[in-house]
Amino acid sequence: MVERDLVIVGGGPAGMAAAISAHENGVKDILLLERDQYLGGILNQCVHTGFGVEYFKEVLTGPEYAERFIKKIKEIPEIEVSLKTFVVNLATDKSLTYLLPGKMETLRAKTLIMATGCREKTREMAHIAGTRPAGIFSAGLAQKLINVEGLLPGNKVVIVGSGDIGLIMARRFTLEGAKVKGVIEIENVSSGLVRNVVQCVEDFNIPFYLRHKITRIYGRDRVEKVDVVQVDEKGTEITDSKFEIECDTVLISVGLIPENELIEMAGIVLDEKTNSPVTDEVNKTSIPGLFVCGNSFKVYDIVDTVTRDSLEAGRLAAEYLL
Repeated sequence: MVERDLVIVGGGPAGMAAAISAHENGVKDILLLERDQYLGGILNQCVHTGFGVEYFKEVLTGPEYAERFIKKIKEIPEIEVSLKTFVVNLATDKSLTYLLPGKMETLRAKTLIMATGCREKTREMAHIAGTRPAGIFSAGLAQKLINVEGLLPGNKVVIVGSGDIGLIMARRFTLEGAKVKGVIEIENVSSGLVRNVVQCVEDFNIPFYLRHKITRIYGRDRVEKVDVVQVDEKGTEITDSKFEIECDTVLISVGLIPENELIEMAGIVLDEKTNSPVTDEVNKTSIPGLFVCGNSFKVYDIVDTVTRDSLEAGRLAAEYLL
């Protein structure tokens, strides 16, 4: 079996920062695996500003932030990048199996960094009843459709939850000419950053319903309307508070889950509530030489913090290897 000094799974901001840091700390054989056709991860579809304020001391868009690390990666010949590479299995001895177009390969890593990011929670996880018509999207998927594919998923939009992606998409839909009928949040405060509440919702006069939840989605072929009800501090529905909002699109923005099914295969214990590895130290796991960084370690608010902790993951991997 082929053996590599350091393998990094995930070519987003965490994986790229870890690769650069490991190289700076003396690692000369690095393989970076990315399942998409480009490096950059989620940043490629985040065309809004707000990135890099802490790390670069500049206000950048997501693609601009990613491009700075992509340029660095390309300048380092010791970092081999493999795109369109999907890892399907990980063993306790840090051997992994991955798919490339037309073939499957296996190798063993002396040191491994998992930077697989996270995925969005679904409608089912939010326990929303009703039919299953077209027009129900996760906020991140809608973001990709608009910013990358150039498609507008709907015209009359209701957003469930006030996560950062949902708030940003409220502004994005408005700028594209759609009507955002409301943002529905079950808690008494937003789960997103304050700046996003102000810049994306309040500045555009979008209705923001705190302590409310959607109880049912209606529609046969396409979403037609939703039921909204007010809740008390315990989350219990308040009698006679139900009202309807007509819409053709529902976005789900109720949180993120670290993508850690691969390290679970390797025997690492995950926290049942957060899906993060159970550990007392940042980036470390119960398997020596296997590190986790970025949103797959825990869900971060801003990418600058992801970069900071991922640089540390690269240093730890180099320290373990050398």
